[in-house]
Amino acid sequence: MNRYWSSVVHTLTPYVPGEQPKQTDLIKLNTNENPYPPSPRALQAMAAEAAESLRLYPDPNAERLKQAIADLHGLTPAQVFVGNGSDEVLAHTFLALLKHESPLLFPDISYSFYPVYCGLYDIAFKQVPLTEGFEIDPDDYRITNGGIIFPNPNAPTGRLLPLTAIRAILDNNRDSVVVVDEAYIDFGGESAIALVNRYPNLLVIQTFSKSRSLAGLRVGFALGNAELIEALERVKNSFNSYPLDRFAINGAVAAIEDRVYFTETCQRVIATREHLTQQLITLGFQVLPSAANFLFVRHPGWDAGELAARLRERSIIVRHFRQPRIDQFLRITIGSDQQTQRLCEALADILE
Repeated sequence: MNRYWSSVVHTLTPYVPGEQPKQTDLIKLNTNENPYPPSPRALQAMAAEAAESLRLYPDPNAERLKQAIADLHGLTPAQVFVGNGSDEVLAHTFLALLKHESPLLFPDISYSFYPVYCGLYDIAFKQVPLTEGFEIDPDDYRITNGGIIFPNPNAPTGRLLPLTAIRAILDNNRDSVVVVDEAYIDFGGESAIALVNRYPNLLVIQTFSKSRSLAGLRVGFALGNAELIEALERVKNSFNSYPLDRFAINGAVAAIEDRVYFTETCQRVIATREHLTQQLITLGFQVLPSAANFLFVRHPGWDAGELAARLRERSIIVRHFRQPRIDQFLRITIGSDQQTQRLCEALADILE
């Protein structure tokens, strides 16, 4: 215990991100990165920013990006907040909107950063168990709370909650902020953004990391009522006025504008996911229904940790969560068709 640390540091249990290996010859299916490169237009826009103008600060309000996001979703820039990846947007959301006397609610199997934020900001929370089928039951959220947050599709399960269920949660919690974390929504779900103008207590958070192949750029955003966005802006401008640099702003705008490329790559990931699902079922795996760019699977005849270790011996890494209820599951990112084929060949070899 370091005597120079602030008292809060001693109580923190930090988030542990998926491994980013130094080896370059691995098939990396553990952190849900997109197997396809960013939009060529986005790359061109970022390259153009490598100029003398880098001596100047970027636009602290990222107005071009806010306008592009607003136009894409039929909202106004006042309903858009942007930050350094959706993790920063989430962090500001926890402090600005979810810190109250009553506990924050989120699923027991969910994004493992949520309890970390609660520890950092001293937010009381209650984890609501998923059903036996690893689904969110809206009726379980009809209890006193200081806010609700959940990913949709959920992570790491990949299961999708339909808009009818999200509406039920919103209708039953009109005095609380409901945050829908949509990092994976573009791979098969219907976004709750369609509900933003109907529910002043709804905040939807998305990212450019997954469906737009820009995980290395760090761009996230939130959409909601202008009053919710103002709260986020007040926290952001008390923390870092310049969260997005010139590369991020211009690259993200160009990625939005290249809608054809975005649609094509999302459809390729979806097609590979459906094909991989059938291959894994043939190999004897149980596969949860997924609307994300990953699958959550288990094999009744094998220990998940052992399978992950055997795959790594074959230069393939997947994610194994060592926590109650899901310690026998593996989360497998949807890679390219070639990577998926290598994965299935390796699994067939191991299972034999």
